[in-house]
Amino acid sequence: MSLAEQVDGAAARRRVWRLAWPVILSSMSITALGAVDTAVMGHLPDPTYIGGVAIGATVVNFVYWTMSFLRMGTTGITAQAHGANDLGEVQAAVRRALLIAGAIGLCLVPLAPLVFSLAFAEFGPSAAVRAHAEDYTAIRAWGFPASLGNMVVLGWLIGLQRTRRALVVQVAFNALNVVLALLFVYGFQWGVPGVATATLIAEWFGLALGLWAIRHVGRQVGGRAARIFDRKRLFAVARINIDVFLRSVILTGAQAHFALKGAAFGDAVLAANAVLIAIHSVLGQGLDGFAFAAEALVGNAIGRRDRAALDRAVRAAFVWAIAVACAFSFAYAGLGYLAVSAITSLDSVRQVAFDFLPWSAAVPFVLVWGYMLDGIFNGATRTADMRNAMILSAAVYVGSIWTFVPLMGNHGLWAAFFALQGARALTLGAMYPRVARMAGPRA
Repeated sequence: MSLAEQVDGAAARRRVWRLAWPVILSSMSITALGAVDTAVMGHLPDPTYIGGVAIGATVVNFVYWTMSFLRMGTTGITAQAHGANDLGEVQAAVRRALLIAGAIGLCLVPLAPLVFSLAFAEFGPSAAVRAHAEDYTAIRAWGFPASLGNMVVLGWLIGLQRTRRALVVQVAFNALNVVLALLFVYGFQWGVPGVATATLIAEWFGLALGLWAIRHVGRQVGGRAARIFDRKRLFAVARINIDVFLRSVILTGAQAHFALKGAAFGDAVLAANAVLIAIHSVLGQGLDGFAFAAEALVGNAIGRRDRAALDRAVRAAFVWAIAVACAFSFAYAGLGYLAVSAITSLDSVRQVAFDFLPWSAAVPFVLVWGYMLDGIFNGATRTADMRNAMILSAAVYVGSIWTFVPLMGNHGLWAAFFALQGARALTLGAMYPRVARMAGPRA
């Protein structure tokens, strides 16, 4: 490697880090919404509280993350328009996405009880756990319009590489959630409805901050929204959104199945899996920072048709992500017992969680490959490839469930989860040359 290439590589790594660290903190704070709810319930005197919130949060997040096309599509479209210096499309992209998010969110509010009841019936929690889950989801459903709007805000700011602004918005409303959850549960003694109400208020507060950020950043970027309802652009947006929606439904469905399948092994196993998921979600979501940085930089490079910039961005993002994934895994191995004990004081749940802690400790290193490739493909808006790779990966997961769970119980469930994530990485990795060609030939 020449000296010039080494200098370019170092500069690319610094740029990725500048974009990634605010998103890392932001992603960890978003996931902390669920972890705070789990931790608050984990110190009440019965595992049904933590189980109820775990199931409730899982089904809410299932709906939420199946709508992740609102974030992902907005990032890729915005980054490519920004790279091409099409400021009118930069401004139009966020307005289109907000209109779509608002319409979907308003439709979801009355439909949510039906979706939730089907989920509860499918996974069969105990009567006490289901009662708590129903209390939780009945309140959280009113936050869907706000949470989907927050997705759009985050995607647009990342596409413009304004990740510090995104961090301010996310941390502000997540900090409010923590304060309100503690106040409502321990101060007002509201129990499960208390943590749900705290999250609901925080989500609407976050949307208000996000709309302010759009107005402020929009003035800095310049340009005027053009062709918001242009038929060709709407068709392109619809294609991207449908592909990502199908991919997200399959992925989120598999992950929700993993989270809720523990109910078949009893309340203690369900609660223990929820504790482990809460731990690795907060830390593991940090990996998203580098995936989001890759989205912005890959989209920008493709918009400019700059193959060298794309190659540098991909290499730099992977170097950082792999290093952080290894650090997270070592942190789990050394501090996992302390983290479990901090989240729950129930001995029955702790003991089960300790048995499965090695699986959770390995999660970051397994997740990193799929996370990064998702970011690269999304920045390139190669969403059909993402959809097809996810279909193949889901087939691997189903086969693993049938094979491992009857033989190994909850250990088999964790093994199937690892098979899903490994298949994501292998299928997308095989398709990567298609992304590279979009930025043109190597010089």
